[in-house]
Amino acid sequence: MSSVAFVFPGQGSQAVGMGHDLFENSPEAKQVFEEADEALGFSLSSLCFDGPEEELRQTVNTQPAIMTASVACLRAAQANGCDIQPAFVAGHSLGEYSALVAAGSLSFADGICLIQERARLMQRAGEEWPGGMAAVIGLDVVSLEEVCQETGTQIANLNSPEQVVISGTNQGLAWAMDLAKTRGAKRVIRLKVSGAFHSPLMNPAAEGLARAVCKCEFFPPTIPVVANVTAEPKSTAEEVKEGILKQVCDCVRWQPSVEYMIDAGVSTFIEIGPGQVLTGLIKRINRDVELINLNNLDSIAAMSH
Repeated sequence: MSSVAFVFPGQGSQAVGMGHDLFENSPEAKQVFEEADEALGFSLSSLCFDGPEEELRQTVNTQPAIMTASVACLRAAQANGCDIQPAFVAGHSLGEYSALVAAGSLSFADGICLIQERARLMQRAGEEWPGGMAAVIGLDVVSLEEVCQETGTQIANLNSPEQVVISGTNQGLAWAMDLAKTRGAKRVIRLKVSGAFHSPLMNPAAEGLARAVCKCEFFPPTIPVVANVTAEPKSTAEEVKEGILKQVCDCVRWQPSVEYMIDAGVSTFIEIGPGQVLTGLIKRINRDVELINLNNLDSIAAMSH
């Protein structure tokens, strides 16, 4: 039994230049970027490599960009002799789609079209039902749940023991942020996102995504996928589909997902894709596990030796 899990990042991990060294030096990574450009009908690769940053930050671009950079990194690592068979795969929010591709449950071509549609629908829902998200540092979940009930907001991400993200209307969120501070939160940070993701304000996006999902072919994953919504592994095509549909409006249970994998014997987490956000979160969840980042040519070369 492998004691390794592959984890894939979500929104907020993007950076101009991501994946460029892989594109230049790995035919397998280059193929992923080219496949994305073709499937999406515009040059996502040049947006990843050259920006501009404001454009890359837009939800409709960020989500397919991070997924493409993550899968390109995975393919480059596999081609470079990284033949680890993980016990589990998981991804944070949009990262769950990268995990599904890694597990063979979804083709990259279907996955990238699906994530673009998800991003488009989420951005549109954010325009129709304005809202936002805020990270709350250093307030226990029970206290924060009370804040959410009083303000009509919702817990959107259980990220680590220290960090929980809440979601809601602009008015509700402002009230909740003030209330969280008065109840003892160390810091409250409004996030730069275009909507109240992982909340009921995303209902229109979930309905649209359900129609898009029907057009894609899903397969039983070859590696158990630990779903955001349940923090438990999914092993059938139907379970996987249900997980990504519920995820749009429901909480991303990242900390419980990581704890599940550790309890099941995982001692090494390999974060595959841009940034090191998940590595930072997992370190706060459990200090004893080994953490490896694969996000560029050098890190892949180091891993393969």
